Amino acid sequence: MTISIFDLFSIGIGPSSSHTVGPMRAAGRFVERLRHDGLFDEVVRVEVQLYGSLGLTGRGHGSDRAVMLGLEGATPEGVDLETIDTRLAAIEGGTLDLGGTRPIAFAVKKDLILHRRKSLPLHPNGMEFRAFDDGGDGKLLRTYYSIGGG
Repeated sequence: MTISIFDLFSIGIGPSSSHTVGPMRAAGRFVERLRHDGLFDEVVRVEVQLYGSLGLTGRGHGSDRAVMLGLEGATPEGVDLETIDTRLAAIEGGTLDLGGTRPIAFAVKKDLILHRRKSLPLHPNGMEFRAFDDGGDGKLLRTYYSIGGG
């Protein structure tokens, strides 16, 4: 079995793969789960909570940006570096393209919560994703951990 350097190291948009690659992939998997469960078209709002190390250093290490881009369908290997600033500006303006195809409202200060002093039980790099329908009912809750290496 041959192992490439790309099998050992993940390329990402920030200084730490556990803070960017893992959260971006988790966000993408959450969107995939919405599609798999037939909930994608019902979702009008998504909330993300970053805990522990992700919450404490998330803005400085790019976890917040990675999550938002991941919710829009970006992958660590395929993210278009030329469009990151434009995409993030649109999200900060209040619209996130869920899965890259469906615009939903997204208020960064309300929908992306960084818990600086709280951790989830299994690992300090924990995150929770919640999806809501137009009645405010929670449609899906998923917890992910980024344990290192993306």
